[in-house]
Amino acid sequence: MEANVISCTTWVKKGVAAAVPEKVELRPDELEKIIKETQATLNNDSNDDDSNEEGSKTQSNIEKEGESSTAGIDEYNFKAYDNESGNMYCHINNLATFDASGKDPLITNDEEDSDKEDDIIKVDDNLVLFGHVEGEASFLEVFVYNEREGSFYCHHDILLPSFPLCIEWLNYDPTTSKPSNLCAIGSMTPIIEIWDLDLIDCLEPAYKLGRKPNKMKKQKRIGHRDAVLDVSWNHNYTHVLASGSADQTVLLWDLENGKPVNKLGPFNEKVQTLKWHPQETHQLLIGCADGLIKLYDCMNEVSVIQWEALGEVERVLWNHHDPNYCIVSTDNGYIEYFDVRKHKPLWQFKAHEKEVTGLSLSTSCQGLLVSCSNDGVIKTWDIDQESPILIWEQTSNLGAIQCLAANPDNGFVFTVGGDNKEHNFEVLDLMEIPTVRERFIKRVASKTLAESRQEETMDVTEDMENMEIENQESSSIKEIKKEIKKEKNTY
Repeated sequence: MEANVISCTTWVKKGVAAAVPEKVELRPDELEKIIKETQATLNNDSNDDDSNEEGSKTQSNIEKEGESSTAGIDEYNFKAYDNESGNMYCHINNLATFDASGKDPLITNDEEDSDKEDDIIKVDDNLVLFGHVEGEASFLEVFVYNEREGSFYCHHDILLPSFPLCIEWLNYDPTTSKPSNLCAIGSMTPIIEIWDLDLIDCLEPAYKLGRKPNKMKKQKRIGHRDAVLDVSWNHNYTHVLASGSADQTVLLWDLENGKPVNKLGPFNEKVQTLKWHPQETHQLLIGCADGLIKLYDCMNEVSVIQWEALGEVERVLWNHHDPNYCIVSTDNGYIEYFDVRKHKPLWQFKAHEKEVTGLSLSTSCQGLLVSCSNDGVIKTWDIDQESPILIWEQTSNLGAIQCLAANPDNGFVFTVGGDNKEHNFEVLDLMEIPTVRERFIKRVASKTLAESRQEETMDVTEDMENMEIENQESSSIKEIKKEIKKEKNTY
């Protein structure tokens, strides 16, 4: 059965994306160059993979292969099947042909797209990003979500070279001083790719972090040696990105030059999750498969504190409403709550039957935690208590759930992704669930009321200041009138 899974997801804030994303249109010579470079890369990767195996063969093995070849006739050349080279790529340079005008003669439909309006991204649109694997193909899918209109559709997608494992939005582009609309993707390869979300039909990322070694070009490795399991962008130092890998290390990347400037580890096991502190710019929370959670001070390269979880760490999460606290989930269904000033968890409990693969706090409603698991169950909790209270749960039709993300502009909206072949993602609006709405709407309302009262207080203060000014002006006018009356009486 072919895979059809949403492996990772995240949101893009309203007003960030370009209203009219630019479409990449390649000239025939540019397309031909990309095809040749891609084919050369594939051939180099194949040669690198086979070189060690070929070099390890002994002379006796070679002689045995020679003897066996004379024993029978290999009519279809099966023995050389694994050693075949670039022919396996089906001559992809012949898939596209162009005439003298630079157009593909096989494309005869010149009608304008009736859905051109869908290409325009409005100021109140969110983008939703999905890492999607279908069969042997991997994609980055860019959806548009508009809460006011109730619309949700795929705007464009990008073909990825490898299975995506994690995704992080960022706005730092070293080629411009202006904020951009980008995302970093970690995959089964050691290379991190940064894609421009404002480009449609692009074939190459904006830039890459890391490089595989190449004996032919005498290039040394840069970056990780194995799959990148998680990435985290530093919102305070926008040129810094952290990545955790199956090679048991954490790398801190300087996006200005695309090179790692610091290496943490090696740890005892693969680094599965990490998150920068929302306020302390040098502190990084790291979770490993050996069950250890470490808070690192990256400035001084020391571990501030560490805890031992009840299982392999799946997710770590800062409580952005109070960053003295963090939340951790494990592979055996536990969720734990830690105070960074204490050495023991404040509470820990069994939340799910399997791995807790999704853990997300509402961006605006304090205490609203959503969790999901490979068991296919989605749950909401109120953690703004001495111990967490389960408010709502539902067995979804998404299969084994792989990922979860909170809308940055609406604290009740989340995206969830799973591996159900027929239905593997959805946008979850918790306001539509009565028990959740009744539990948390007062907190949002009280917060909004407090903000409005503060604004009213400011308005009243301004009005009082204006009244004082008016009173001062009116008293001055009265004095002037008195003087005029005196002069009249004198005359």
